[in-house]
Amino acid sequence: MTDKRPLRTIPKEEAVFRLDGEGRWHNRHGVFEHPRIIAFFHAAIRWDDKGFYLYQETGDYIEKVYFPYQDTALFVFDVEIKDTGMLRLNTGRRVPLEPSRLLLVKERLYQRLDDEAGDLVIKFTERSLMKLAGHLQETGNRFQLVLNRHHYPIPEYASLSDAPG
Repeated sequence: MTDKRPLRTIPKEEAVFRLDGEGRWHNRHGVFEHPRIIAFFHAAIRWDDKGFYLYQETGDYIEKVYFPYQDTALFVFDVEIKDTGMLRLNTGRRVPLEPSRLLLVKERLYQRLDDEAGDLVIKFTERSLMKLAGHLQETGNRFQLVLNRHHYPIPEYASLSDAPG
């Protein structure tokens, strides 16, 4: 059975909110402060070939609101390190830490995420980097991740568009 509710699509130019480069939501009044609203917005993030959007179902329609963001709309909010690593994203999704897919851009750590929607980028927040800090080493002017005695060099790029996808 297919959903008969109409789809309402709002382009990012008409969105009344945005996501900054640190994973914080903003509207014309400033940074969102209510934790439940923030969590709701993060959990509603989806993506397709047109970009990131918030998905919401109401009784009358389904809504897709594309929104402005810097770099990416996906952020690592928590890191668990056991034998391997697990990342909890702002959306609530859990994905493996993949050392071979890490990259640095302007001293910020990212990981490529191969997803059915395409090649996406996840940005580590400062808080998530603190949890990973004991596994990061700087050798000369290069960084590497150390997990289970394995050393994984982290390539550095001038911009995300320079990094291989």
